[in-house]
Amino acid sequence: MIIDIYSRKTVGWMVASRESAALAEQLLATTIAAEKVPAKQLTIHPDRGSSMASKPVALLLADLGVTKSHSRPRVSNDNPYSESQFKTLKYCPSFPGSFATIEDARAFCAEFFHAYNHHHRHAGLGLLTPAVVHAGQAQTVRAQRALVLDAAHARHSNRFRRPPQPPRLPEPAWINRPTETEDAAQK
Repeated sequence: MIIDIYSRKTVGWMVASRESAALAEQLLATTIAAEKVPAKQLTIHPDRGSSMASKPVALLLADLGVTKSHSRPRVSNDNPYSESQFKTLKYCPSFPGSFATIEDARAFCAEFFHAYNHHHRHAGLGLLTPAVVHAGQAQTVRAQRALVLDAAHARHSNRFRRPPQPPRLPEPAWINRPTETEDAAQK
């Protein structure tokens, strides 16, 4: 799966019977095209699997102008965002534990990722859905929530110690935060 770590939206995923460089290349190319990511804007933080470390994937990333992030030293959960999402998937009440067919697994994942992206209100995102944050609608939704809270406070001020505020908007997220030197070099 491919996650936008800022919005926590799963922008690409695949269920396959095996892992291979060709499948990884297909998933990356399809996702990058679908998301219309301009060259030199994307950083991928891949796992250390053989398919992601393969020459075809490395060449694809270079051709697409994608920067490859490196693993954090001495950390077992190298990508906490994907680890967290895998745990959410695994502990989903409807997760069957095993699937009769690969098509069953794909159907489950299609439903899960749609619900996660469009209905799951993420605490780390100010109780917004990943799709809202990914689409750049977070400020608008937060402003609408503020209006509702202001109206509730005006009607029932005795129920509040102070005027309520909607949760804060998410801040930038990093796995390996670039140094100021790296930021300047990319511009």
